[in-house]
Amino acid sequence: MIKANSPMHTLITGGAGYIGSHTCLALLEAGHQVTVLDNLCNGSAQALQRVQQLAGKPLHFIHGDIRNPADLQRAFAQPPDAVIHFAALKAVGESCEKPLDYFDNNIGGTIALLQAMRAAAVNTLVFSSSATVYGEPDAVPVTEDAALRVTNPYGRTKLVMEQLIGDCCQADPAMSAVLLRYFNPVGAHPSGRIGEDPSGTPNNLMPYIAQVAVGRRPKLSVFGGDYPTVDGTGVRDYIHVMDLADAHVRALEHARTRTGALALNVGTGRGYSVLELVRAFEQASGRKVPHEVVARRPGDVAELWADPARAKQLLGWSASRGIEAMCADTWRWQRDNPDGYRG
Repeated sequence: MIKANSPMHTLITGGAGYIGSHTCLALLEAGHQVTVLDNLCNGSAQALQRVQQLAGKPLHFIHGDIRNPADLQRAFAQPPDAVIHFAALKAVGESCEKPLDYFDNNIGGTIALLQAMRAAAVNTLVFSSSATVYGEPDAVPVTEDAALRVTNPYGRTKLVMEQLIGDCCQADPAMSAVLLRYFNPVGAHPSGRIGEDPSGTPNNLMPYIAQVAVGRRPKLSVFGGDYPTVDGTGVRDYIHVMDLADAHVRALEHARTRTGALALNVGTGRGYSVLELVRAFEQASGRKVPHEVVARRPGDVAELWADPARAKQLLGWSASRGIEAMCADTWRWQRDNPDGYRG
């Protein structure tokens, strides 16, 4: 095992995406060396350029796919000390329409990555999992010991990926993996230089709200107004992407001091409804967000928020940014980059 605070060379799959790019920046700022492997289906090379400008440090980018053996060979030519695995398709609704695409990309890609790690004797992994593994919880806040019962194919892929990694840790006593179960990442770097830039129609709430506020879309569709919640709309635990990026750095540093698989919730421990988020965004932006309530979306649950106590105990990490900063930073990114990285 590597000494806890020594610099590491980290391979980041999917590092040109939303959470990946912010994590690249956090790692560079923490003194680590970064290689990114990304096929750019959900990411942007421009994001990585801006990450390097913000950090004042370079990273190495490989344009490739984790399912392609030649691309993995390039990524592991100089074996990294650790891997952070983001690369995955990530839209709940789309996964219900195209489950095989999700199984192939997410599960198949993870198997290929684990095989490459084993061949290169790379034993440290931080995995980008999701609170969707909990499905409809019996109670909130949700602890890591809650039942795992997914309600959509996307969540199923994340659960299977967790199980595959866990099995590899069981089989190899030298392997260490931290499985980070994110709740709902939002926000952007406070510079407004990097942020969430979905291609096509956003699948996540916050970028959709931001695009309505900036005039790119006429109104927000709120999926479901009849949930048993404070105002009938779905309640989620929104976490600032900068807090989430910091959690990855902490998880990486923790993973190299231990072995085995460890699942951790990454959330704030506070839930907000869709309409509460809309109001907070209107306040932060000074713009109205026209919206209408429509039918529920398949696979969605009424309310979900985290008990993040275990991450605080083991990583010394807790979220520090509130809903005001989440909305203000999202608005700055959207206002300054109305067409995302394509602008």
